[in-house]
Amino acid sequence: MLRNLYIENIAVIEKTSIDFTRGLNVLTGETGAGKSIIIDSINAVLGGRTSRELIRNGCDSAFVSAEFCDLDENTLELVRELGFEPDEDGSVIIQREISQSSKGRCRINDRPATVTSLRTLGSRLINIHGQHETYELMSGNVHLGYIDKLGNLQNELDEYRSAFKEFSRLEAELKKAELDDSERARRIDLLSYQTDEIEKADITVGEYDELLEQRKIIENRENIEASLGQADIALSGAEDTEGALSSLQIAIESLGDISDVLPDTGEIVNRLQSALYEIEDCRDEIVSLAGSDSENIDPEEIEDRIALIKGLCRKYGPTEEDVLGYYDKAKKELEYLRDYEENREALAANCKNAEAKAKKLALRLSEKRRETGREFSKRVKEEMTFLDMPRVELAVRQDRCPLNSTGCDDIELLISANPGEAPKPVAKIASGGELSRMMLAIKNVLADKDETDTLIFDEVDTGISGRAAQKVGMKLKEVSRARQVLCVTHQAQIAGLADTHWKIEKNVINEKTYTQVNKLDNNGRVQELARIIGGVEITQATLDYARELLGEKP
Repeated sequence: MLRNLYIENIAVIEKTSIDFTRGLNVLTGETGAGKSIIIDSINAVLGGRTSRELIRNGCDSAFVSAEFCDLDENTLELVRELGFEPDEDGSVIIQREISQSSKGRCRINDRPATVTSLRTLGSRLINIHGQHETYELMSGNVHLGYIDKLGNLQNELDEYRSAFKEFSRLEAELKKAELDDSERARRIDLLSYQTDEIEKADITVGEYDELLEQRKIIENRENIEASLGQADIALSGAEDTEGALSSLQIAIESLGDISDVLPDTGEIVNRLQSALYEIEDCRDEIVSLAGSDSENIDPEEIEDRIALIKGLCRKYGPTEEDVLGYYDKAKKELEYLRDYEENREALAANCKNAEAKAKKLALRLSEKRRETGREFSKRVKEEMTFLDMPRVELAVRQDRCPLNSTGCDDIELLISANPGEAPKPVAKIASGGELSRMMLAIKNVLADKDETDTLIFDEVDTGISGRAAQKVGMKLKEVSRARQVLCVTHQAQIAGLADTHWKIEKNVINEKTYTQVNKLDNNGRVQELARIIGGVEITQATLDYARELLGEKP
């Protein structure tokens, strides 16, 4: 659950810390006091889109922190999969900073994180149901998602999508293969030229670097010859000088003459003999280098070869390996185009089989959706009947459509709020109050399919009052027995059922606006409920009614 929310410099909130509790948490306040800012702050820390306009006027940055505790093992495993570690008590702290001058920063348990990580984890931690989501009830795609969630059809949907993806791939390949003859001929000519050019070049990986080394040797040939010659003389000697090898041999023979009388020289002789062998090997290698065939290297051939490889790399890839990779790919395409008719027939057959498989899975999914749709409309109707819409009629319209990423169904939720009227699309007839109650009803039906521990209802009471508001409050209370619920409301009947009541209040001090969030005690709740009920003037009657809503005797 969400244990603590800390907000700093977000809009009219300078600083506030809210310690939420289990059960039903209600937030109330005057219009414009800042209730929406609380929701915006939670959205931000969960990886939602933000704007620098959220930053409090005159401040360089804004900051939001949310602490979650008592997380289930699946959520903790997701935290680890994202590369983070929960605290020892299993809690997780998500933080986000929004800056005026630079890119914002995100952290999970004090380690840098991306907005994507916040969004991925946030979707598991909190579900926010606001007015914008209520209007999503008008979308058929959303209705289809409800049916799939209630029917636990994700595995079937995944299996279908895999088959549909393969069919789409083969269909695209088939369309690509069905080029007209002139286009195919042009493509064959181009690929033939390119593959012939690369074949004739006969390049190898690493050849370009070897050519550069040979060019360097040619450019420094005189210096190389002089240096090798001097090294050879230093080791082997010349007509008028002794070399290192001769000097070492003399030293070995001299010490050998006295080894009988001075035994310690024996070890020295052995070491000198080893040095003599090593130097002789070095001298042989120097002679070999001096006698190499570098003089036979043609500078023009080297430059021509370098230019050839550079030209190929400009056309087909930055390295020899890329050029050869392009060659392999072009060769396969060329063979494919030359064997066009045979390949096209095989591809068409594979595409047809893939389509048949996708259709079969789509129809199987469609049938399960039809069964689930009947259960869905029945259960949502029961919930809406409780929410003071006893005459509502619901139906799920399911029509066939061409295969797409979700199957072969167009699904739309139909509603009739008045007796004698045939159900019609939600978008055409539902009022704001009806939409709010329908959304709450659907969330209750799908509650056991939702893995999130915290549900936020932002003004779910839009367009309702009185008895209907009381029923909505009772339903929210019911949901809060299994999950933490946060609810922004304007209805006293809902606020009176809260386990914890927070008041959001705006004040102007020295021409600056400040919003505070305070936890209300019992007396504070009575006063706030009376304000909601009575408006400007609070009478004894409104105070008595407020106490009645709290279960007290006036």
